[in-house]
Amino acid sequence: MADAEQRRIAVSNPRNGRVDFNLLVTSEEEVAAKAARLRKNQEKWSARSLSQRIEVMQRWLREVAAHADEIAEADAQDTGGCHTSYLQGFITMGNIGGWIEDAAAALEKASYCGASRSVPQVDVRTQFVPYPLVSVIGPWNAPMMLVLLDAIPALFAGCAVLIKPSEVTPRWAETLFGTVARVPELAAVFDYVQGDGATGQTMIDLSDLVCFTGSVPTGRKIAVQCAQRLIPCYLELGGKDPVIVTENADLNRAATAVLRGAAHANGMVCFSVERIYVQNDIHDAFVKLLIEKAGHVRLNADNPRAGHLHPFTFAPQAEIVARQLADAKARGATIHTGGEVLNIDGGLYMRPTVLTGVTHDMAIMREETFGPCLPVMAYRTIEEAIALANDTEFGLTASVIAGSEEEALPIAERINAGSVFMQDTFLTFAKNRTVGSNSFGVSGVGGGSRTGPEAILRYVRRKALLTQHGDVADIMNDYHKDGPERA
Repeated sequence: MADAEQRRIAVSNPRNGRVDFNLLVTSEEEVAAKAARLRKNQEKWSARSLSQRIEVMQRWLREVAAHADEIAEADAQDTGGCHTSYLQGFITMGNIGGWIEDAAAALEKASYCGASRSVPQVDVRTQFVPYPLVSVIGPWNAPMMLVLLDAIPALFAGCAVLIKPSEVTPRWAETLFGTVARVPELAAVFDYVQGDGATGQTMIDLSDLVCFTGSVPTGRKIAVQCAQRLIPCYLELGGKDPVIVTENADLNRAATAVLRGAAHANGMVCFSVERIYVQNDIHDAFVKLLIEKAGHVRLNADNPRAGHLHPFTFAPQAEIVARQLADAKARGATIHTGGEVLNIDGGLYMRPTVLTGVTHDMAIMREETFGPCLPVMAYRTIEEAIALANDTEFGLTASVIAGSEEEALPIAERINAGSVFMQDTFLTFAKNRTVGSNSFGVSGVGGGSRTGPEAILRYVRRKALLTQHGDVADIMNDYHKDGPERA
């Protein structure tokens, strides 16, 4: 094998299946050098006041705005033209701009300066100390957005950040970091490396905190490595998200929401709808309407910006989806639409795939699918629906579509998921600057929320500074005041 610094990874274009990018893997020595540089520069970065860091980030925001179209195109080349990719410039601007507005208030809310509530003669004040070096290891779906969801608040907190894009979708990094390079103070504490799992392992050994988005098996390995070093890690590991449709629901609204929730971005979103539970009396009518709506969805094979569904970003994922469908069919499920992997000019596509006759014995109802599949299962009582929704090791998001919010709320309160959307699906973005949440099961590990203003607290350690204003305690008289006198 060639030296590590010469190792290359062939990267395929998801739209045609051809290798069009050779990724030069960052050597262990270069990873270590970058980490050391970032760690050194972080001291000056964290010494800046928050307002000074915000001024630097404002300049970066202007650079991102000036190159938003280039950023979007780079992300789209990686994903195959996902709709989210073409919004990536706008999403990145919103992420930076949101923290410009929220960071100071979030830290202020978590601060304390005043008398101790338990020992009034002692004053207590808080200090936030950022973790020096945060490593962010990204996934291949929504690759830029999910990396920056962690990296940007860490930078505002005063950390240095080293990121590694997925080796499946690495192209966007060069374009984004072209904007970073134009802001020298930021470039001093924000950098990236390229490579695969081995590169990620090297990063972890050099980091103070790790953020990872990806599969459960990889997340387990990262958790073990971080545990061995006794450093914190935050893991978002996907979902098998359910939706419950009650008999009182507006069927047109429900079918529209479910189709988007399951098929948006080709179903390759951690909070995609992957299990659909519909009350028995409306099951057939719902399925008929869902099939009709699915028939109007078009692929983007002829025009990346015009279609609704893009190709599988990672070709092996198409094989996983095909195996789940074959398993479901073999066990008695009926496929009404889609169901086949289509090779169009080398890109792998699948039309929205509606299934009925599914059970929890099937892989498609247990394992993360990450494809545009809509398995529909009938239930008779709400108790049964809730039990089915909670019959999973995952717990990222869920949805309830009922006749009213009043009907949906008590159902939502009993579902084990970090976020439950009522009267719609796919509402994760609505909580980003509003509130945080914690996942259930294997969907998320590490504590602290990834969304909401308090997310910045992930990247700091909170110190308590205490001052005694009264008499100091005397060991010669250190006994309980109500206890017996001592000679």
